[in-house]
Amino acid sequence: MSKLLTSAVRRHLSALRMLLLLTVVTGIVYPLAVTGVAQAAFSDRANGSEVKQNGHVVGSSLLGQSFNLPKKNPDNPDEVAKPDPKWFQPRPSAGGYDPLASGASNLGPNNPDLVKSIKDLRKAVAAFDGVDPASVPADALTSSGSGLDPDISPAYAYEQVNRVAKARGLTADAVHKLVADHVVNRDLGFLGAKRVNVLDLNRALAKLR
Repeated sequence: MSKLLTSAVRRHLSALRMLLLLTVVTGIVYPLAVTGVAQAAFSDRANGSEVKQNGHVVGSSLLGQSFNLPKKNPDNPDEVAKPDPKWFQPRPSAGGYDPLASGASNLGPNNPDLVKSIKDLRKAVAAFDGVDPASVPADALTSSGSGLDPDISPAYAYEQVNRVAKARGLTADAVHKLVADHVVNRDLGFLGAKRVNVLDLNRALAKLR
């Protein structure tokens, strides 16, 4: 009986030592090593690809954000913020550009609520940008799978040129060139689609005179 007890104790002690060893290796050493390599070699990406201006973080190059006018009553949760005509606008977001609520609407293409919202949004975008509703690109009406896509299509960016130029007192040609300069080609020349990062474009727009 004593031998069986001694054997069981040894097995439990061995298991405990292995648990402590793995806890130190996988819970302390490995995370510190990965964090150290990430900070040393990819500090920008490891810290969220933050975009800074005048020493302040203004966003992330990987996350979409809104460019709205200030609310008349910030304490009113029912007040809907209106887009600022002086800025290029991003794709819609099902989660209000909240990284903690990342996701799509999960509505199917034939869902009547989705169909109605797209029709209503098409009219609103067309009126806001001063264009024909038929010319509004698809990415101006639908959110991405994450709801946080930082990019828009060149077509949607060019559609907004006249509205932005008028709101800022700039020439349409100058704003059009700014968009053209910020069009990013497909990765490796064939992956994905051409795109425009809205935050980068708006930062450059703020410097345009």
